[in-house]
Parts: sequence; structure tokens; C-alpha cells
Amino acid sequence: MNCGTIVCLQHKSRVLENNPCNDKYIRDVYVYLPPGYGENREYPAVYVLTGFTGRGKMLLNDAAFTPNFAERMDKLIDAGKIRPMIAVLPDCFTHYGGSQYLNSPATGDYEDYLTKEIVPFVDETFNTIKHKNARAVMGKSSGGYGALVMALRHADLFGLACSTSGDAYFEHCYLSDIPKAFRAIKGDPRGFVEKFWDEDQKKGKDDFAGFNIIGMSACYSPNGSDFELPFDLETGAIRADVWARWLAHDPVRLVEKSVENLKSLRLLYIDAGTRDEFALDLGARILCEQLKRFDIPHIHEEFDDGHFNINYRQNRSLELISEHFETPATGDASN
Repeated sequence: MNCGTIVCLQHKSRVLENNPCNDKYIRDVYVYLPPGYGENREYPAVYVLTGFTGRGKMLLNDAAFTPNFAERMDKLIDAGKIRPMIAVLPDCFTHYGGSQYLNSPATGDYEDYLTKEIVPFVDETFNTIKHKNARAVMGKSSGGYGALVMALRHADLFGLACSTSGDAYFEHCYLSDIPKAFRAIKGDPRGFVEKFWDEDQKKGKDDFAGFNIIGMSACYSPNGSDFELPFDLETGAIRADVWARWLAHDPVRLVEKSVENLKSLRLLYIDAGTRDEFALDLGARILCEQLKRFDIPHIHEEFDDGHFNINYRQNRSLELISEHFETPATGDASN
């Protein structure tokens, strides 16, 4: 079997320079080049977004029983299940665990980083087909949310989007973590974050939920370079004003504002496991009902599994992406 090549490039970001978290602004961008790359041809590209606490490099981790993303691409291309394509694995990790691929004064402008810097950087560096219908975005969990954000707001760049277990219908996927976060944070969000980063500190059973809620607050409800939690630190009561700010970022609520963008996509694919621990299968169903309401073409599938260890679902997304890519002859070369 012929194998592709992994290239790691360093990109100096003007967008992320002086970010409020002091996170690095010179970041590694991992790129998968398919077997035979370098010949006189151009390739479609897929941007693969990781979940909360993830970064692109992690998609290349070695595992005993599961192929990493590059190995998966090699197998699918060798079997003729997908066409040769470039895969881009960006790093949008932050001090709070992730960016949700949004612009936020509390974390940095990661939406701009991806759309205004990384896409042009990749197009300038590699033999990509430079129009939106040969550029896809996919991801799982927070990466699936990021793929939806790109579909909702950046359909001029990405003509295909696939979300596996992406965050949607926030009432189901976040509210159940708030009591756990309240107990873990113990009234001191900043102190909790520093403790969470301390490798010598044992993590409690609710600590990840606490870190997740803080991370989402930095994205959804920033307050300058700080953030506001969606619950009262003394009682745990939901703060309706802050929660409303979260809901403004819910893909279910954003559909109505983005109908034309969504209708312009060549592919919008949404799937989730029917035993998802964060009820994201229900979020997917509710989101797809909203898409139906506005006659937005999409594919919705469910599978018998939970939220974790479902990298095998990448095969389905990649196969659909490969089927729906538009060839250069019929594509809009202006995008």
C-alpha cells in the first residue's frame, strides 16, 4: 500500500499574537499529503477539527487497534473509497482547553485564525483546488461544532461540512454539567483552572466538567479578557442573562440567520450515536428538524454507540466528502 506524507509547518499568526491567554501564536500545522502528491495536479482539501482539549497533532497519535488519521486516509485511498485529497489538521487549543473555533476576547480570534490565515496559508503552500466546493471541513464534538460554525458563517470558504456529535441544543449538552462544575470550581474559577493545569494535583470526578464549563464560558460568555459563568458561584442557580448569551451560539438558533449559506453547501452531513453521553444525538435531531423547517438539504444519520472512541465514523464523513467534491471544471474558481 502506498502511503501519504505528513508535513509539519510552523505558521506565525498575526491574529493570535498578543492573545489574552498568552497562548503561543507560532503554531504547528500538520498536513497530510496523499500518495503521489507532487505530480502536476491539484487536490481537494479537508480541514479536520479536533474536540475540546484536542489539537491537530493528536489526530496522528499511534494506537494499537485504531488507525490514526493518516493511516485511515491511506487505507481509504488505497481501497478506492475516497479520492486522493489533502487533509489539514490545525491547532486551535487554548489555556481553557479549546476555542470552539470562535472569536472571543477571552481566548483569541480563532475563527479568524482558521478562515483568514490557515486557509490562505494552505492554499499558498500546497497544490490545492482553490474554490469552496473542493474545500471541506469536518470534526467531532467541539470539532463538529466548529464544522457547523464554518457552514453557518463561512460557506464562501467551505462548500462541504460534516459534524459528528457536534455541540447543538445547549439545554441538553451543557446544563447537566453545571451542578458538577459548581461542585468542582468551589467558587474560584481562576484558582480551579490553575489547579487543573497542575500535573501534581489529582483530578476529581467532576473536574473535567468544571473545566469544560469554564472553557465554554470563555468562548460563549466572555467579559473582556475574562469570562462569566452561566451559574451563580454561591448557589449554583442558572444566570439567565449569561445563559442567553450561550444560547445565541447554539447552532439550532443560528440556522434561521444562515439559511442562504446553508443552502449553498454541496454537503451538510450530521451524525451522532444513539447512546451519546451528552445527548448530542438529540441535539442532532433537533438541529435537523430546524434544517427541515427551512428546506435546507442535509444528510442525517445515527449509529449505535456513544460519544467516545468513535473515530471509525470518520470513514463515513470522508466517503461523503469525496463523493460530493466538485471538480475544477465546474467549480467556482473565485473562492
